[in-house]
Amino acid sequence: MKIDPLSILLNPTFIPDKKIYFISGNETTLMDCVSDKILKKYKKIENVSVSRIDTIEDFKSNGGLFENKSLFLGKNCKGVDKINLNKIRKEDGIFIFVQQNSAKIKTTKNSLIRADDAYLIDCYELDKNSKIKVLNNFLEINNINIHKDLYWILIEKLDNKYLFIRNTLDKILDFGDEEINFDNIKKIINLDSEGKERLFFKVLKKNNEIVEEYRKKIVSNSDVNELYYYCKFFSQMIIDSDSQIEFTKKIPLYLFREKNFLNDLFKKYNLKKKKLLLNLLSKTEANLRKEGSLSMILGLRLLLNIKKITIS
Repeated sequence: MKIDPLSILLNPTFIPDKKIYFISGNETTLMDCVSDKILKKYKKIENVSVSRIDTIEDFKSNGGLFENKSLFLGKNCKGVDKINLNKIRKEDGIFIFVQQNSAKIKTTKNSLIRADDAYLIDCYELDKNSKIKVLNNFLEINNINIHKDLYWILIEKLDNKYLFIRNTLDKILDFGDEEINFDNIKKIINLDSEGKERLFFKVLKKNNEIVEEYRKKIVSNSDVNELYYYCKFFSQMIIDSDSQIEFTKKIPLYLFREKNFLNDLFKKYNLKKKKLLLNLLSKTEANLRKEGSLSMILGLRLLLNIKKITIS
């Protein structure tokens, strides 16, 4: 039968109970993590001996007197086909095969989908929904809360390879009791500070300059979502600050070159403008959720409206 690799990796109560595990696909880090998880589970619940095999046709049972079970691991093992799999089903052992995708194993995989004594585990690069599962699992296990805007930035920016995602998330634990904020995340993940973030610093330029730069930097819906976060991040700093001194303290250290611009921008805001800015952010976020196909227009409209409020 077929099983999602994440249902193995993210499930602490997963109990391996099959004779054959066929791990396939093209995402090698995910394939290796799944095979390691199954191996560790068997070592924990049973006293298994592990043997590596290169050719299934040369397989020989080598179970010892004191082992409960023998586990055989074949990475890109030769001879893994329907006939040989039927042969090893008669042997006393557990078999894990890690095979990268190829036309040769298509028939083998199709036969395992219907087998009750086997798991077929296809491993490919993670899509957005899969990354959401991984991130949610990490945050829940470690009892970590992050702002929803930062959450979606992580989803957009995390690598599609499972091991790289895990390595990045594990770095968050190094912050200890520190607040998980934008500055901290920027230290461990590649956020393009020379790209979309820079658009906010052009809000006082001429409209045609803003439009031209926008078209260069924003080419997808995910780009718009990232731009919205940056705009909201800086706008919220303005809205939440009651004084120039308070605002200056909130400016991230890495933006030392933009410090003067941001301070000058803050000076242009009174209570009325702050309310208009807050209302603009709320409307834009609601529209982005409803009008996904129009998000490219909404992103540009956001920048131009921020300018309009600022200079009014």
